[in-house]
Amino acid sequence: MNTIKIENLHIPGTASTPEVDFWFDTHRLSLKGESYPENAAAFYGKIIAGTRSYLAGLTGNEVIEAHVALAYFNSSSTKMLFSLFDALNQSAENGIHVELHWYHDREDDTIKEFGQELHIDFPALDFHDHALD
Repeated sequence: MNTIKIENLHIPGTASTPEVDFWFDTHRLSLKGESYPENAAAFYGKIIAGTRSYLAGLTGNEVIEAHVALAYFNSSSTKMLFSLFDALNQSAENGIHVELHWYHDREDDTIKEFGQELHIDFPALDFHDHALD
């Protein structure tokens, strides 16, 4: 079998960008922190491209865990996140099991509601809401 090896992706978090740990070899994707980069398209472009390449090489037997714990994200990050979740949702529609674990502060209704919108907009994802104290 001819498989393409996609390199894992680690980007350390900063004050305005999330920590990115996409361990493609173990099917575990993680975003945490805050997201308001100066150029969201530039920041997320490599992440989305790498994820799409990874998804294209899957066999269908994998279970992907996506863990997202963003305390804040701006509108341009929202557009990029939707592109990322759309790619995951398309794979889920094609038979890949994708779990989206959405973490938010119990008191933060904005982040919680965004997660609920994701659940509606991307119904193929196995959505798990996690309220944190």
